[in-house]
Amino acid sequence: MADYSSALSGRGFGAPIRFEADILDCEVVGTIPKDIDGAFYRVGAEWFMPPTHPDDAILNADGYVSMFRIKNGRASYKGRWIRTERFERNLKAGRQLYGYYRNPYTDDPSISDPKHPNRRTVSNTAPLVFGGKLYSMKEDGLPYELDPNTLATRKLWNANGAWKSETFSAHPKLDPMSGEMVAYGYEATGLASDDLYIATVSPTGRVTDSVTVKVPYVSVIHDMALTHRHVVIPFGGYVTSAERLKQGRIHWGWDQTKPSIIGVIPRGGSAKDMRWFKGPERCMMHVFNAYSEGNKVILYAPFYDSNFFPFFPPVDGTPWNPAKAKAFIRKITLDLDKPGDTWQEEILWPTQVGDLGKVDPRVVSLETRYLYTMFGDDSRPVDRDHPAPANFGKPTNSYLRFDVRSGQVDRYFAGPSHALQEVSFVPRASGREGDGYLVGVCNNYRDMRSE
Repeated sequence: MADYSSALSGRGFGAPIRFEADILDCEVVGTIPKDIDGAFYRVGAEWFMPPTHPDDAILNADGYVSMFRIKNGRASYKGRWIRTERFERNLKAGRQLYGYYRNPYTDDPSISDPKHPNRRTVSNTAPLVFGGKLYSMKEDGLPYELDPNTLATRKLWNANGAWKSETFSAHPKLDPMSGEMVAYGYEATGLASDDLYIATVSPTGRVTDSVTVKVPYVSVIHDMALTHRHVVIPFGGYVTSAERLKQGRIHWGWDQTKPSIIGVIPRGGSAKDMRWFKGPERCMMHVFNAYSEGNKVILYAPFYDSNFFPFFPPVDGTPWNPAKAKAFIRKITLDLDKPGDTWQEEILWPTQVGDLGKVDPRVVSLETRYLYTMFGDDSRPVDRDHPAPANFGKPTNSYLRFDVRSGQVDRYFAGPSHALQEVSFVPRASGREGDGYLVGVCNNYRDMRSE
């Protein structure tokens, strides 16, 4: 959770940046491989205006896009605010007009619009390059198209009116075989609605197939997985309702009595083809990958044991329990030939990991060998004179590559005063899975800078 005492006073690592940046020639330590030629885009959350409520979620902060342009062993950097409708309204007013995360009933009366909650989006979660265009995404609204070179905000995207959901997923999946995008929107027909819209989009931006299904209960559906035959929809634990929102509360609460859910639907299938599986309490945020093996779906995902977010408190009034907010590399097998609604789950590595995992994009939807993520390696030295801010949690000082065939773990340690952010995989041209580079940004708490 953000450090609001620092944010409001403008001090401390992670305080609001409040500016846009151009660095024409970044300082380079070591050598950048000569065969890397491209742009590394990042989208994240920054408070341009301080939040209305000090206990609000950092997920409600404004979208900021940054780009590292890398070529010939050199790098430049550019950072820009994503100029959403919400950002422009705040800028004009000179203050924060918006209330709690995903609750328009808490907004300033001058802009309150519960009938169109998607217009509140800050578009702060993830970038997407698709069909030669760059987008920023957040699951509470539609994507914004950005200029891939200047990062200027161009327009809101809705597939020329063909996208039939008020929302769009933060993590759609790109099929490396067909070039298609499979995406979804939950709460598709309005606040707390139980409609889930799933669609396939061609590389030219045309919606070629779609279906709307009802979910077992309304919850955060933050990520999905794709196989060459199926769409996989995991969620669990978080709950909301229209009544909750009208009471002026934050959008989500955690209900430990709710089962975790995984939906499996054939690609191109109808609503009656959706099959819902149930499991134990889990916080199901991000996935690694999935593939179909006969009539089995194999899913690799770093799901948490329980509620990960302290700003989405338990609905029973108990305090958030950080001891249960642990993610592990899990293998989940869903057998579509068997009756019933349960799955088989196996923890492949007993060490806690970060849940922002990746695979080589060339094997998305296909059988996978390598999984990549970050974790805190307790065997490595710690610079106790330069710790991470207390509210940043345990530093993830290492990246890992996990081999699902052998169980071998290869590690990269960033340093004793360093914390690694989300990892991305950059393929080389060979076509062999795992041949490429890992790229990500690191917090250096000794020098108080990002690298």
